[in-house]
Formats: sequence, C-alpha cells, structure tokens
Amino acid sequence: MLHGDLEVSDLLHDFVQTELLPGSDVDPDSFWQSLRDIVAELGPRNAALLARRDELQDQIDQWHRDHRDGPHDPAAYQAFLEDIGYLEPQPDGVAVETDGVDPEISVVAGPQLVVPLDNARYALNAANARWGSLYDALYGTDVLDDGEGRSRAGAFNPIRGDQVIATSRAFLDEHFPLDLASHRWAVSYLVEDGQLRVRSGDGAVSVLLQPERFAGYAGDPASPDVILLRKHGLGCELRIDRDGPIGRVDHAGIDDIVLEAAVSTIMDCEDSVSAVDAEDKVHVYRNWLGLMTGRLEHTFLKGGERVHRTLVEDRQLRGPDDETVTLHGRSLMLVRNVGSHLSTDVVTLAGDPVPETMVDAMVTALAAKHDLLGNGRFRNSRTGSVYIVKPKMHGSDEVALADALLTRVEDALGLDRHTLKMGIMDEERRTSLNLTAAIGAARHRVVFINTGFLDRTGDEIHTDMEAGPVIPKGEMKSATWLRSYEDANVDAGLATGLVGRGQIGKGMWAMPEEMAAMLRTKVAHPLAGASCAWVPSPTAATLHAIHYFRVDVAARQRTLRDRSPVPLEDRLALPLLPADRKLEADEIQRELENNTQGILGYVVRWVGQGIGCSTVPDITDVGLMEDLATLRISSQHVANWLHHGILTEAQVRSTMGRMAAVVDQQNAGDPAYQPMSPHLDASIPFQAALELVLMGRSQPNGYTERILRARRAEMKQARGL
Repeated sequence: MLHGDLEVSDLLHDFVQTELLPGSDVDPDSFWQSLRDIVAELGPRNAALLARRDELQDQIDQWHRDHRDGPHDPAAYQAFLEDIGYLEPQPDGVAVETDGVDPEISVVAGPQLVVPLDNARYALNAANARWGSLYDALYGTDVLDDGEGRSRAGAFNPIRGDQVIATSRAFLDEHFPLDLASHRWAVSYLVEDGQLRVRSGDGAVSVLLQPERFAGYAGDPASPDVILLRKHGLGCELRIDRDGPIGRVDHAGIDDIVLEAAVSTIMDCEDSVSAVDAEDKVHVYRNWLGLMTGRLEHTFLKGGERVHRTLVEDRQLRGPDDETVTLHGRSLMLVRNVGSHLSTDVVTLAGDPVPETMVDAMVTALAAKHDLLGNGRFRNSRTGSVYIVKPKMHGSDEVALADALLTRVEDALGLDRHTLKMGIMDEERRTSLNLTAAIGAARHRVVFINTGFLDRTGDEIHTDMEAGPVIPKGEMKSATWLRSYEDANVDAGLATGLVGRGQIGKGMWAMPEEMAAMLRTKVAHPLAGASCAWVPSPTAATLHAIHYFRVDVAARQRTLRDRSPVPLEDRLALPLLPADRKLEADEIQRELENNTQGILGYVVRWVGQGIGCSTVPDITDVGLMEDLATLRISSQHVANWLHHGILTEAQVRSTMGRMAAVVDQQNAGDPAYQPMSPHLDASIPFQAALELVLMGRSQPNGYTERILRARRAEMKQARGL
C-alpha cells in the first residue's frame, strides 16, 4: 500500500488500519505521514552513525595490526581511543530527571523476565508471573534433593511435600519472624486490632517481630483465607484453605505460599524473536497489542488437556487499618524494539528498506497508547508511561538519536513529552565505556540500564579481533574487563541518580533446569546493587525472588555509593591469550566442538523452525537458554581463533559436520525437526551456521541477524511458508 513514496506491506497496513489505529485518537493518514517523515529525517542520521561504527572499528583494527608485534601498551591504547572519539569526554553533573515512573521500576527490586513476543503462550505466562507458588517452585526443581525417597518424578510424593513445607516455613521464620514461636508450630492465623496473630499448637499466641510487615488479608479476620506479608516491597501470601490438597493436612491449613516474583517483564521484539517478514512482524505486533488491551489469549494442549490462558485479574485485600489493598496481578510490561542496525523491507521509502527500529517504535508505542487511554481490560502503567527498551546502541550519539526518535513518535501519536520511557541496554563496548554520557543523552526519559554481558562479550571479541587470539570462552566471565564492566554499570547508575527513578539491571541466568545453582549464586546480583536481574522462566523468577527478600537492595546501593570508581584501564583490558600460553590440541578441539554444537543447536531452530529463543542442549546435554547474544559470542569466538591460526577452516568444517549429527540426535524427538547431517550441502540451517563462522569477521560488530534473516527467508521460501 502506497502513502506517497512510503510503501507498506499489505499485511502490516491492514493490521494498523483495522486493529491498531481504531480507538487510538490517531488519524490513519497522519500515522503514515508521520512515519514517512521520521524515516526521511532521522534515517540519514541513523545511517551516518552506523557508518561511524564501521569507521571506528576499521581504525581500531589498524591500530592493533600496527602494534601486534610488541607488548600491549594500555596507556597508548587509551590515548588512541580518546583521539579517534571512541572514548568520549567524561561529563560532569549528569542527573537522571525521569518522572512518572511506576513503582515496579522506580522502587521495587525484584526478578525480571525477558520473553519472546512472537510466542503468545510464553508472553502470557510471563505477564502472569507476578505471583508464583513457592511450593511448586521447590517441589518441581532441583532446589530440593531428589534422594532418600524425595523424588519429584511420578505421582505426588508426600515425603518431598513435607520437605517443601518445612523449607517454606523456614523462609517465613527468616523473613517474617514471630516473637514467641516459629511458623512451623502454627495451627492458625488471625487478624485482631490490625495485627497478625499466630496461634501455636500449645495455645501460645505470637505476633510478628516487625508488625509493619503485615500488609493485608482476605476473608474473615478470625479465620482469613489470605494473609499478605511484605518485605523490601515484595509480597508474600499465605493462602489458607483447609479443604485444599495441601491445606487439609497442614496444621495451619496453609495450602500454598505465593511470592511476588516477576515484578517486571520485557516483551521482546529483538534477540529472542525470529521475525524476518511482514507476517512475522505483524504476529509480534498483534501479541503486544493484545497484552496492552488485555485481550491476548491462547489455547494449547498440556498433558492431553486443553488449557485456555488469558491475563490474570488484579486482586483486592483489606489492609491492617481496613483500607483497600490492590495487588496487581500482572508483571509490569516493557517492550524491547530491535536495534538500529537492522532494516526492513516491510516498509520502504522511495524503494529503500527503512530502519526497522523506527517502525517498531511507532507501532509498539501506539499499541501501548491503548493502555494509557484505558481501552483495555487492565492497566499496565498506572502512571501513564510506556517503557521501550533500546538495544545495541553504541555511545551517547546513538542514545541521543533514540531519544530524538521517541520524541518524534510522541508528537506523532499525541503523547505528552517523555511519556515514552527508555531502557538503555548497556551491552556494547562503546556504550559501557561511555555510560554516563549515554545516560545524560536520555536523562529525561531513561528508566533502565542493564548489563547484557552476553552481547557485551560478543562485541568485545569482535572489537579486539585484530589484537590477537582471545582466551577460551569459559574464561571470559573471570576476565578483568568483564568484572569491571559489571561494577562500572552500577557505579554509573548510582552516580547519576537512577535509584528511585529506574532500574539497574543484571543479565540472564542461562540454565533453566539448574535452579539449585541459581539459588546459590544469583544472590550476587542484588548484592552487586542491581534492582533487577533476568531469569529464564516464571519458576526461576519465584526462586530468584528469595534473594530480594534476603537482600535490602536499597541499603546495598547506599553502601556502594561510597566505593572507588572502577579504573578505566581495567575496563579496557583485552581478553587475549598470554603470549607464553600454549593451548593443547585437545583443549582447542573441545572449545571448537562446544562452540559449533551450540551454534548449530540454536541456528537449526532459528532458521529451520523460526524459533528465536529456546532451551538448547549443550554438548553435555545440559539445557542452556540460547538467543542471538549467545550465538554472537560463539560465532565470534570461532572466527577469532580461525583468523589467528589456532583453527583451520578444514578443522572448522569437519567439526561442524560431526556436531550436526550430534544436534540431529538431540532433536530426534521433535517431529517438526529436519535433520542436517544426511545432506549438509543442502541444509540451509547448516550452511547458515557455517557462514556465521567463516564470515564472522566481516559482520558489522559481529552481529548475526543479516545472515540469519536471509537464510530464514530462504528456508521459508523453500518450504512454502
């Protein structure tokens, strides 16, 4: 469909005209004209900034080639980066001024989910993960040992059930202790004179040591159905039902303990999504619109039964002083648009593809306007804000362009200035080194900085490509640059006053089945001063919430404000193999097999099935959450070792061929899966994986989307999709 020299895919045009625009107070002709003007005016600026990325990378590559024969000189390297403008002047007095932010982002610290927006079932699960059963999370994961008759397999195991209850009572004693007794001894809970009272089996009546942690109840105060407790802003519900499957055998009738878990969720149009054409993009946009209007629903089979899923309702309780307490049933939703490096022919201007992020901004913001207008069943933002996460930005100039884009979108859609809030993904090297300046460029609307250590690692490898061979991938997490990057992110958020106005976030726990390990280690994120951290599932969110009950993030942030800043030299440290370290042949081969198996396991689903994020078995059959960021690391790592002669192309090809058979076997139970190994030359996913490695050096910033999108489009055409 033509609007002057703007041509829009019929599928997108029909969706906007018939589903998105009605009820939005935006005129159709005005919408398309505004999009046309935004692309015409900001598109050239976007192109110039992408060219600047390439120019800087070329200069860095040449500097490393010129200095490869001598020892690395950190001071000279830093001076060079300053001279070419890669390192920006450190600005003074940057202060975040964002207003109108919902408390889930500005105040409450807790887990954050990231979910592919092309999967309605996952999106609904994530949105509904605001509250999660502690009983289910403990019973169904490896947090509790399966030994000694405590197996979680098969029918309900009462021995394991008893351990779940004991562990949950210990949680209550830790966070909501009583003055005279333990929750383990409770036989009833009641509300009297605005206080929670707990009767033990011996008749003694206890109260909370911190009475202010009692936040509400439902039902008869003498025998309530729900008790709401609260600590560090997070709710904990005791759901009492003496007729329930657990409550009828529980001394106090507690049928479940439910924790406030996924306080916020990023609905993702980007790294976890495989969307290559108009059909795919409209599907993504339609799901986001359905979330904003509350009308998204999905029916699926589970255990042979049909399950119909919709968004859950808010709930109302009575507070200690008989006031109404509203519990929001759903996670606060943000939306992540694609990066500025991608273009789309779903919309063209004068025949040329347009920056996809500009289309994303217009469509996702207009969908969210329905929430602001109250057009849906529920409210996402109670403060009148829309939260748009901007990924893959390099430096403050690109953040400034994103700010200008959101300003133009606000004008186009009739939104007040700074209605559109911005999340800055701190996942590219030039942004992390200049984070304070980047925050300053969006100081009126920034609500989020998050260390995306996976993409950040991929960008580090690509930026350092000509400096020499990098260390093995598993050693990156302990590298000097990565530790300092994580700390510097928190330092910048604290120094610029983001606390109370936005989130300081940390990255994903990538092993969805390894919940015991997560519970042991991910407490490091709130201890590091992060007010949110990513988890891979609603169950993981429930378990990670335990860390936020345990750690007072606000107090931790106050303590961290006084520490010394991370030296820039540490943040610029190159993760290179020492000159005197010789890798053994079997070590090299194991690293190659691990990387290529992971690449193939992910690409065969992205290209072959259009699945942008999934749990992919690694070479030892441990399930890992894989998305474009993990693919970027693995492909860049192989490309680096290939470039520096640690690997040969023949070795890469041979290993990838053998790993294709491994991946085929791992996916043998999937009826929709098409094996690669019988015909490697004809397998489009296999050829895509090979291309990602052999052409890894030439991909701008090491990104993978250009190859994946072209190959997915080829796959869809081959299969008539």
